[in-house]
Amino acid sequence: MAGWWQALAQRRRAAALTRRAIPDPLWDATLAQLPFLAAWPAEALARLRTLASLFLDRKEFTGAGGFVVDDGVALSIALQACLPVLELGIDQYDDFIGIVVHADSVVAQRRATDEDGIVHQYEEVLAGEAMEGGPVMLSWADAAADAPDHHQGEGQAAFNVVIHEFAHVLDLRDGVADGVPLLAGHREREAWRSQLMPAYDWFCERTVCGHASSVDAYGAQSPDEFFAVASETFFVRPRALNEEQPALYRLLSGYYRQDPAAY
Repeated sequence: MAGWWQALAQRRRAAALTRRAIPDPLWDATLAQLPFLAAWPAEALARLRTLASLFLDRKEFTGAGGFVVDDGVALSIALQACLPVLELGIDQYDDFIGIVVHADSVVAQRRATDEDGIVHQYEEVLAGEAMEGGPVMLSWADAAADAPDHHQGEGQAAFNVVIHEFAHVLDLRDGVADGVPLLAGHREREAWRSQLMPAYDWFCERTVCGHASSVDAYGAQSPDEFFAVASETFFVRPRALNEEQPALYRLLSGYYRQDPAAY
């Protein structure tokens, strides 16, 4: 019986790869827009291409407010979303289907209750947002390869809203947005916290003091945002992260099962 299910899964995978085959010109053009992947080995990029095809077959893209999600937009998002799960597997994203793409940033209405029980209403400008069970929301003005924030020089923070939001998706797999992805058990979670929190505290202290970092200052908001922005830097500027916080780099490398600094 196990062999039958395995054969069925393989046939379904082959059919998905055929349905969502990525034309060479489109793949090459998309890669060219993401220079941080330029040094990646051909073998890793080939597996990333396969994963992107499976992602496109499993997810539903919707353009908000008349925005058109063409093949280039969909592939760019799929390719970057698959980076964190290149070794973990596409099944990590099985908890959601929808991806909503806006032309520009979104202004969200927020409500928060302070310690005195007073409710505050405010607006928050979002480049993206991940919610448990989906959908994932992205602003194409911020996610596009030619977005202004993508062209930051040495000494400045990495920026990649797609990786950021899909790191949140991984964080939310255990139902809690706390910077701790779904791990094997309590011992593994505590070990993760024992390594993440010192890195987070150190980062917050440096941020308050105004020190530059390869990790975006937004990460000082909370451990879950720190995990997301650190994941951006891990893939976009891995050597900078490894030099700045080697223990954090090793933690992320162990989780993602990747070593992009080696490229």
